[in-house]
Formats: sequence, C-alpha cells, structure tokens
Amino acid sequence: MKILRPFLYLLLTLVGAFLLFLLYSTIDNYKPSDITLQVNAVQPDALPDTSELELLIWNIGYGGLDASMDFFYDGGAQMRPSEEGVKRNMKGIFNTLLPYLEFDFILLQEVDQASKRSYHINEYEAIKELFDGYSADFGKNYDVGFVPIPVKEPMGKVTSGLMTLSKSEPGRVERHSFPGNYSWPMSLFMLDRCFLVNRHQVSNGHELLIINTHNSAYDDGSLRAQQMSFLQDILLAEYQKGNYVIVGGDWNQTPYGFEPTLPHHQFDTINLTYVDKDYPDVNWTWAFDPRLPTNRRVAVPYDRSTSLTTVIDYFLLSPNIKLETVSTIDVNFRYSDHQPVELKVRLIP
Repeated sequence: MKILRPFLYLLLTLVGAFLLFLLYSTIDNYKPSDITLQVNAVQPDALPDTSELELLIWNIGYGGLDASMDFFYDGGAQMRPSEEGVKRNMKGIFNTLLPYLEFDFILLQEVDQASKRSYHINEYEAIKELFDGYSADFGKNYDVGFVPIPVKEPMGKVTSGLMTLSKSEPGRVERHSFPGNYSWPMSLFMLDRCFLVNRHQVSNGHELLIINTHNSAYDDGSLRAQQMSFLQDILLAEYQKGNYVIVGGDWNQTPYGFEPTLPHHQFDTINLTYVDKDYPDVNWTWAFDPRLPTNRRVAVPYDRSTSLTTVIDYFLLSPNIKLETVSTIDVNFRYSDHQPVELKVRLIP
C-alpha cells in the first residue's frame, strides 16, 4: 500500500488539476449574445439601386495552413508552421489581395487577432491597414483561453473571427450567433459560429445586406442543418422587405447542383454534404465556379494530382440581384487551405 500511495497522490493531483482546468474554462467560456450590434452609423453612404458590385471571399486559414501543412483535425499531425512560415503566408495573402483593393467588399474568414497558432500576430489590424480607407468590421467566432489539443503541442489561446471590408460605410453591422454547439465540455474549446451582417442603404429606400458566414465543420451535419434553417428564416424575411441579400463565405458544404468533377483534381467525397435544393427558396442564385476547387483536405501536404479537394466557398444571391461573373482564383493553395473567389453582380432596381 505504501508503494501505491505516491501513485494515488499523483493520480488525484492530475484529476484535480484537470477538474480545475475545466472549471476555469467553463467560467471563462465566451458567451456572445444572439445579436451584437457592432456599428450603427448616423450618416451612412447610400448605394445606387443600379449598382454594379465586386466582391471577394477567402478563408485565409489564419496564415497557418499553407500547401506544406497537414493538420491534426483533418487526420494530419501538425498544429502550426514555424513563425517564419506564418509571416511568409501572411505576406503571400497580402500580395494576393493587392489586386482587389478597389473591390466593394472583401469577406474573410479565420482572421486571427491574438492566437498562439499564428504567433499572436494581429492579422485583422494588418489587413485593415492594407485596405486603408475601408470600413473594417470583425465578428468574433473563436475565443478560448487555452485549447488543450493536440496533447503534444496544444493550440493554446485562440482569438479569431470573420472580417468584412466595405468600400462604402455600412449603416449598421450586426454579429448574429448561429444556434447550437457541441456538448459540454467539448463546446468550451470549439468555435462559437456566427455570421456578420453589414447593412448598406440603397437609394430606393431598401437595404443591401452583405452577410459573411463560416458554418460548422467536423460535426455530424446536425449543426450545419440548424444553422442553415436559422439563416433561411432571416434571408426570406429580409427579401420580403424588399432588401437585397448577398451571402458569401465558407459554408463547409457543397452547393446544390455542383457536379463532382474537378479537372486535374481529386474530388473529396468524405462526409460530402450538399445544400438543399431551392434553398432558401426558388429563384435564389448560387454563385460558384465549378472549374476549380476552393478547399483541400489537410490530411497531408498539398499535391495537385492526389490531394482531395472540393467546393465549399461561394455566394448566395437574392432574386433581385443579377449574377454577372464568378471565378475561383487559383493560387494553388499556396498560403491557405482555401482559395479566394471573386464575384461581380448588379442590383436590379
């Protein structure tokens, strides 16, 4: 018994430390409101009701998921590249964004503000500085004091979210929480999913809603279903008011009607999920480029001929918006596990 006593003390100490860690994480847990008002401008800009608009979406993967990376969540082994690697990726992301400095809207996902995984580089401020003169809004969807996985190199502190850049000043910006989450205690260390709504005045008295979304991944599909149902109600209500709606971002599901053939790429059918037909209603337009993938599975470093790829980054347009062009920008997944997508549309008065 005397021989076992030190091991029992050690076991009790470890269990006690773990329970204290869970208690701390529960108390410190980020609990955003259902709707958080970010901006409420007194004299916002007004867009003509015949506006032609250019938009770009890109999940930048916090500058940490370049082509050389695998990732533990996807079955790989790594948590982050070197600090020099993150800085190199961010430089590449800046250079990729430079040709779009005159676009009307830039919608980014996985933009870190203060995270161990990106060496506490404030990516939001750096991108904001790049787009000098733009309205820059942030919707936090990941705020955890310490993520304890992977065990060998924990992810640690994460503060990250959605970033929307607008050439014209929005009248109102709102962060909307998506419903649902993982069960406790996993929910303490996962994202609190949301979408960011920028409301812009239109000359005909209606509003243009630019919605930046990043839907759930790594779940059994139930969270995504809840999120899509919740978003559907909002989209239809806004359109019924006569408003214009553009949703763009990382949906973590494939658009209805997409044929699973990507020239010179392997299509990823693992946990393949399609958006429902006629979502959110008939006459809405899914805008995606079927010729190129927007996302790769980060189980292994990227290889163009063998890596599994798919299309999960795209736009949704209300019936009063005409699609002009949409195209994926092929950067060969050099700086992120996602590729940017550009869109040109015209408001129908």
